[in-house]
Amino acid sequence: MVRIKIISDLHLHSKHSRATSKSMDLDSLEKWGSIKGLNLLGTGDFTHPEWIKELKSKLNGDGSGIYRTEGGMNFILQTEVSMIYTDYGKGRRVHNVILAPDFDAVDQITEYFKSKGRVDYDGRPIFKISCAELVENMMQISKDIEVIPAHIWTPYFGLLGSKTGYDSVEEAFRDQTKHIHALETGLSSDPPMNWRLSQLDKYSLVSCSDSHSFWPWRIGREATIFEIKDISYKNIINAIRTKKGLWGTIEVDPAYGKYHYDGHRNCNVCLSPKETARLNGICPKCGRALTIGVENRVEELADREEGFKPKGAKEFLKLIPLQEIVSTIIGAGIATKKVWAVTDSLMKQFGSELNVLLEAPEEELKNIVDEKIAESIIANRKGKIKIKPGYDGVYGKAVLEDTVEEERPEAEVPESDPAVQKQKGLRDFF
Repeated sequence: MVRIKIISDLHLHSKHSRATSKSMDLDSLEKWGSIKGLNLLGTGDFTHPEWIKELKSKLNGDGSGIYRTEGGMNFILQTEVSMIYTDYGKGRRVHNVILAPDFDAVDQITEYFKSKGRVDYDGRPIFKISCAELVENMMQISKDIEVIPAHIWTPYFGLLGSKTGYDSVEEAFRDQTKHIHALETGLSSDPPMNWRLSQLDKYSLVSCSDSHSFWPWRIGREATIFEIKDISYKNIINAIRTKKGLWGTIEVDPAYGKYHYDGHRNCNVCLSPKETARLNGICPKCGRALTIGVENRVEELADREEGFKPKGAKEFLKLIPLQEIVSTIIGAGIATKKVWAVTDSLMKQFGSELNVLLEAPEEELKNIVDEKIAESIIANRKGKIKIKPGYDGVYGKAVLEDTVEEERPEAEVPESDPAVQKQKGLRDFF
């Protein structure tokens, strides 16, 4: 059976969400999604009254649950909601992604949320609803709705995050856990980190950008890859629910995420879990409790040793955005003309950023850009870029020779890393 490859980013936001680019509209998503190399996007924010008007007026459906712009970019109806409530005597804050099969379901979802609060003030609205209650009510609207806990390890709004405090999916969703089929890894974790918890084996791992802007170093920085016979909502959801047709994910190195290590942003303190333990979790500068990052939290809940890989685990690719690499090498800001000149030439030559990162031959790269940039792109492809870890809301940074003066403890990428071992088949896949 011939199958098509879908590279998707199913967790985005629109211009109606807080701290989001005012140019985050369908035209920008279509343009920059294509430049990145994506062919399926989430719409983001479908509960917002202004955004849903735009979606209904500009997207065309064919009954498959996939909606398209005039330019041909594929979209799935998607939003994210913030649940802030008390459970087991403790305050909980959990973000969930919702995928919907059609506009009729979206309208019903929005009406449900309007009965619980406002939907017009933010593209990602907040409700005093438990995770279990949310899923129960979504299933009453349509069994085809998919609820996916977002960036599950993020300290403040992740299901298993250090501040949210749930220790399992079942603890949060109770009898509605049966309707949870997938978990979003988030920037600060990758599949090997999640494989360390046997309780997560039954869930599909998906990856998305949670992007608030359309720039290619944001949109599609994490993505989910499907191999299905044709593109439809039903086939995408079936792949998520059964793992059949789900090839795997594209991930940034987890150290690149904003919450990988422990620390305090305001104190400029970044610590590994071992350093945190030595300090009893207290910031050495201000004396207050540290924000515990994802690596530390995974270690706390893990029941397997590092390096364990479950049977049937899906593939994943580990990539740092192209602009981040070029910016670091030439010593210019990520959005400067110097960086754009280099990345533009590469993307025009090879068609998209993902083609540059995954397919472009090294010798051809050297004919277009500086040799050091070409070599770094290949090193990135092999998972060999070192990262200065992110912490407490600060992104990690690529560490390349002679480009970073201060070097915190770095996330070494050994030759045994799964992302390195499986690169042999990448060119065949893409």
